[in-house]
Amino acid sequence: MYGFNNSEISILKRLNTPPKIQDFLNKLKANFEPNGDTCRSPRLVLRNKEAHCVEGAILAAAAMRIHGHKPLVLDLTSNKKDFDHVVAVFRQFGCWGAVSKTNHPVLRYREPVYKSIRELVMSYFHEYTKDGEKTLRSYSIPVNLSRFDKLGWTTSEKDIWYIPEYLLEVPHKQILTHTQISNLRKADLLEIKAGDMLEWKTKL
Repeated sequence: MYGFNNSEISILKRLNTPPKIQDFLNKLKANFEPNGDTCRSPRLVLRNKEAHCVEGAILAAAAMRIHGHKPLVLDLTSNKKDFDHVVAVFRQFGCWGAVSKTNHPVLRYREPVYKSIRELVMSYFHEYTKDGEKTLRSYSIPVNLSRFDKLGWTTSEKDIWYIPEYLLEVPHKQILTHTQISNLRKADLLEIKAGDMLEWKTKL
């Protein structure tokens, strides 16, 4: 199924709900890329048992596909002071939710209670900070990864850079005006402290 072997299918079939997929991602170690940048396929993520946000989102999309969801990912873009983030999105009960691999405490799972993609994206806004500055600026349309089936994105033994590269190219919607940006209040000290928490400690 989609190129996966029996062992991989056995794992993915157990992840039959978005919450189970999220729980699985949470147990994967954070991929700090000690040997250089990576964009591993779902097969390589399962083999290495670690992932960063893009790799986690792609694995989540593959798992959702096994259970009848479209394999959708969404790009969240920040200003130049912060990092972009990628999540897998799904629709359930007529609303949108998201599965997310992150090392931080807040840019995580979202329940399927948002009536639009914009509503879902804005649920990340106040906690998407860098040194107290709110940095989220735009989001992409959901991208269906089935468009990359001919490239073998699910089981490639090589990095699948074409996916994040495509995410950068698709249209993005700005969420703030220049006036709104100039009037943003910085996060307070308690929010900054909470945002600095890490689930997995960076390797030295």
